[in-house]
Amino acid sequence: MKLKIPLVIRLILGVLFLLSAYSKMISPGLIEIILLDHGLAASRETAAVVVRILIGFEFALGLSFFQPFAIKQIVVPVSILFLIGFTIYLGYTALILKDAQNCGCFGEMIKMSPVESIIKNIVLIGMLILVFKLSVEKKNYFIVPVITIISIALVFIFIPIKSQNDLLFAQYTNFNDAGRVDLSQGEKLIAIFNTECDHCQHLAADLTVMSQKAKQLPEIYALMFTEGTVTPDSFKVLTGSDFPYHMIEMNEFFSLIGQSPPRLYWLIDGTVKEFWDKDFIENIEKKILQN
Repeated sequence: MKLKIPLVIRLILGVLFLLSAYSKMISPGLIEIILLDHGLAASRETAAVVVRILIGFEFALGLSFFQPFAIKQIVVPVSILFLIGFTIYLGYTALILKDAQNCGCFGEMIKMSPVESIIKNIVLIGMLILVFKLSVEKKNYFIVPVITIISIALVFIFIPIKSQNDLLFAQYTNFNDAGRVDLSQGEKLIAIFNTECDHCQHLAADLTVMSQKAKQLPEIYALMFTEGTVTPDSFKVLTGSDFPYHMIEMNEFFSLIGQSPPRLYWLIDGTVKEFWDKDFIENIEKKILQN
């Protein structure tokens, strides 16, 4: 029984580290945006490199708990240092930066605030200490570095870094009512609205009705420009809409519309698949919902 307890805890820890790595791997853009917001990376590309190294390292730690070698000498101490480092960082984001949004520890899969993640890390550190005390060491100190190198290399292969320079909406990463959003991943609709525009208000109302009926409709985000008395909140009341929105300046607005607003963009992994200046609902039904 004494030998089974550390084995069971190791398996739990391994699954948790693998889950953490996998959840980041399916939404790496969120972590990249967090690093940029916190001033820990100078560019999206630099952040992407850091995130992939982090994911590979977490995969390596998770896999290392499923093998019996160097548990006490390498795996447990490195895991504890890793969690302590992230706990300090989470404390900084919560206390200094006052950032209570999803910390990204489990990507978008399990949303956690920095405080919740700190509590999680403390519990994991306690489990690691127990493993250290109860485990019997088996010496083979080459296995873990090999696992780490292979894991990091595979992450770069499976999620290659792509340039954000050619993505029209890459700069928009924070939306009211949604927080951080990665427009470079997945399928999304981006509506360009002038809050004073009757046609924009009609489209917002139509999209709201459609989103309530068609559950497979992509997520809708609004880039809003206002030059009069209709605020975004007033716009939402008038149209019955509740789309996450980001306010844009006049020059941005006119660069994103055609002859007149609104314009609706259909994005797939950040790339503009199509955009429409009229027949919005018909185009959505024909080109998105019927595919």
